[in-house]
Amino acid sequence: MKTLKINKLILLLIGLVVFNGCVEDDDFDTPNTSIVEPNIPETSKVQISALAGELSQEQGNTSLDYNDEDTTYSYTFNENDLFMEGYVVSSDEGGNFFEEIIIQDNFENPTIGIKVLIDVNPLFVRYEPGRKVYVKLNGLSVGITNGVLTLGVLNGNEVDKIPSASESDIIFRSSTIETLVPMPLEFSNFTNDKTNLFVQLQDVQFNRNIVGDNAQTYASEESDEFDGERILESCVSGTSVIFSTSTFADFKGLTLPSGRGSMNAILTKNFFGDTFNIVVNSPEDISMDNAERCDPDFLECTGPSGGGSAIYEEDFEGFGGYVAEGWTNVNVSGGSTTWITGSFSGSTYAQISGFNSDEDEIDVWLVTPGVDMDTTDGEEISFDIQTNFDNGEILSVLVSTDFTGDPLTATWEILDASIPSGPASGFGTFESVGPINISCVDGTAYFAFLYEGSDPSATTRYHVDNIVVTGN
Repeated sequence: MKTLKINKLILLLIGLVVFNGCVEDDDFDTPNTSIVEPNIPETSKVQISALAGELSQEQGNTSLDYNDEDTTYSYTFNENDLFMEGYVVSSDEGGNFFEEIIIQDNFENPTIGIKVLIDVNPLFVRYEPGRKVYVKLNGLSVGITNGVLTLGVLNGNEVDKIPSASESDIIFRSSTIETLVPMPLEFSNFTNDKTNLFVQLQDVQFNRNIVGDNAQTYASEESDEFDGERILESCVSGTSVIFSTSTFADFKGLTLPSGRGSMNAILTKNFFGDTFNIVVNSPEDISMDNAERCDPDFLECTGPSGGGSAIYEEDFEGFGGYVAEGWTNVNVSGGSTTWITGSFSGSTYAQISGFNSDEDEIDVWLVTPGVDMDTTDGEEISFDIQTNFDNGEILSVLVSTDFTGDPLTATWEILDASIPSGPASGFGTFESVGPINISCVDGTAYFAFLYEGSDPSATTRYHVDNIVVTGN
C-alpha cells in the first residue's frame, strides 16, 4: 500500500516537471494558418466561360442551352492539369446553402458563374465570400442541374457532388480575398446566363400580404417544405420574383422586413429549374429601412358595408371552355394567352397561365358584365383564388364605372385584394379573398381580373371562382 502511494507521488512530480518544461513564460505556439499560394502555371488556368463553351459545343449549340439537363462534358484524367479560377460568392454559415459553392469569374463586373457540388459541410470556414479559388477539372464534369451551370463528378448521366475525401486534391485556396461588388440587376434583366452571380436588387420590398400585421417568417410557416418561398416586388417595374430561403437556415424563424430597400443576393433557379429564385447568404445582406413602401393606391371605401344579399355572382358553371357570354376576355399585348375554364372534382373555374406561351409580355383582362350599384348600399365583393406554380404575384383586381369594352380606354381603380401565394412546383388550395368594401362605387361597375405576366419569368397559374357581389 505504501509502495502504491509513493509511485503515485513520483508520477505526479514527473508530470509537473514535464508541464513546466513545455510552457515557458506562458508562450504557446499557435497553428500555422497561412495559405501558400498554389503554384499553378498560367497556361493551366481556365475561365468559367470556357467550361460553358465546352458544354455548349457538346450540346451541339453555339450558346449554352440551360434547358438541356441531359448533356454533360467531362474532363479526363489523361489531359494536362486544368484549373478553373474564380471567386466564391456563397456562404453556408447561415445554412441557406448546403454542400455547394457558388463561384463567379470576377469579384466585380462578373459575366458568368457556376455551382460546384461537394459533399462537405460546412464550407465557409475555408471558402468565404471573396476568396479566390482554383478547382482542378481533371475527372470532373460540367452540366446543367436545376437550370444552372454546375460542376461536380459524373454519376450516371447527372452531375453529382465531389466526394469529401477529394476536397484537398481538387479545390485550392488562393491567399487573395477581395471585397465582392454586387452587380446591380433589375428583375426585367434576369436571364439564364446571369444565374450563379452575386447581384444587388435595388428598390425592392416584400409583398404587402406577407408583412406588417400578418408578417410571415423567412421559412418557418406550416406550408414551408424544404424552402420558404416569398414574393419579392420591384418598386421600379412593379414585377415580382420568388425569394427563397431553406427551411434549414438558422434565420428561418425571423420575420420578414416590412420596409423597402435593397439586398445583395445570388440569382439562381428553383429545384425544377423553371423559375428564377433569389437567395441570400444571410439577413445581413438585406437593407430595407425605408418605411415608405411602393404599394399601389387602392380604392378606399370607408362607408358601412356587409350583411347584404348577392346582387351578382358567378361560379363559371356552364361555360364551354372559354370565358365569354357577357364577359370581356382580351389579351391586349397581342398574344394568344387568355382566360379559359378548367374543372376539378366537379367544380368549374376560370383559369390562366402564361407557361410555355413564349410571350415576352402577357396582359390579359377578364372583365365581368356590368353590376348595378345604384339600387343598393354597403356593397362588398369576394371571390376564391387558387394560386399554382407560383413564380410571382402577377394578378390584380380592379373596378371601373366607365368601361365600354376596351380596358385600355377605361379608368380603373385597384381593389385591395390579398392575392394568396402558392407553391412554386404544384397546385395550391382555393382561398377566399375578401369581402372587400366597395360601398363607395356608384353607377354600373365592372370588375376586372388583370393577369400581367411574361414567359418564362412570370407565369403563375391562377384559378378564380365563386365571384360574389353583395349589397343591402
